[in-house]
Amino acid sequence: MARQTRRNAKAREAASSSDDDATSQTVMNGKGNGSAHHASEAPDSMEKENIFLFWPNLIGYARIVLAFASLYYMPLHPRTCSFLYSVSCLLDALDGFAARYFEQSTRFGAVLDMVTDRCTTSCLLVFLSSAFPRWAIVFQGLIALDFSSHYMHMYATLVVGGVDSSHKNIDKSQSWLLNLYYTNKGVLFTFCALNELFFIALYLLSFSSPWVSPHLIKSVEETSGAHIDPGSQLNSSILSQFFPDPFSAAALEMARANKMDSFVPWVLVVISFPIMFLKQVINGIQLVKASRWLADVDVKNRKAKGLPRAKKTA
Repeated sequence: MARQTRRNAKAREAASSSDDDATSQTVMNGKGNGSAHHASEAPDSMEKENIFLFWPNLIGYARIVLAFASLYYMPLHPRTCSFLYSVSCLLDALDGFAARYFEQSTRFGAVLDMVTDRCTTSCLLVFLSSAFPRWAIVFQGLIALDFSSHYMHMYATLVVGGVDSSHKNIDKSQSWLLNLYYTNKGVLFTFCALNELFFIALYLLSFSSPWVSPHLIKSVEETSGAHIDPGSQLNSSILSQFFPDPFSAAALEMARANKMDSFVPWVLVVISFPIMFLKQVINGIQLVKASRWLADVDVKNRKAKGLPRAKKTA
């Protein structure tokens, strides 16, 4: 009887210890799963950043809206168009400052900035091609040079430096001029600003200077038969001769355009032309350098593949 009692007591102790072990194991597993669960939920619980709503990118969207608005006013409203276009260009410097200040530099923002620059300048050059048809081939060449040089440079940077490289990281050994252009913010801003200023000034001259745009006086001569010396301002009373309603929006805008003084646009053209010309030279150098970098990569890749293969001798 005593032995049976001791056996029963041992059995109860063994059952109790196994239950405790199972309970502790369950708790440990529960803690482990819980910590793993929390660890797996940690990234989900963190707020996901929306790159598209970063401050620099919002400024970029504002630039696009202003650019579209300037294009809308471009055919007949030179003052409004010039103001909107200039603000859009100036915001180009602000988005870079915002990216550094808020630590929100992104690849999307860099590409958005470059695409906006290329598209807005190209749209203005397209208008200048129609305003100055004799110089259309020049403006078309500038568009082609701008797009090709930047695309080739961007692609070469990715191929040579990898996906983490920036098209602005140019070593002096590669090109001291491109290094100065891309690394010195003052130089970059000056070149870009005066380049756009030159084209804006040409745009204003297409409305204000019959020396540059003979069509400003051609219609009047054909209508009235009177000769008007180039450079003279149109009298708004002549508008009634070739506008059905001399007080219409088109007639009043033509009157305002022809009353625009061309002195300031001419001054801006003279001041900004040297920088604009150098900007095109830099585009050409950028295109040549990028082409050589890609060619060097091609040579190395072909050598790695054993190309060109040795010709078999008979």
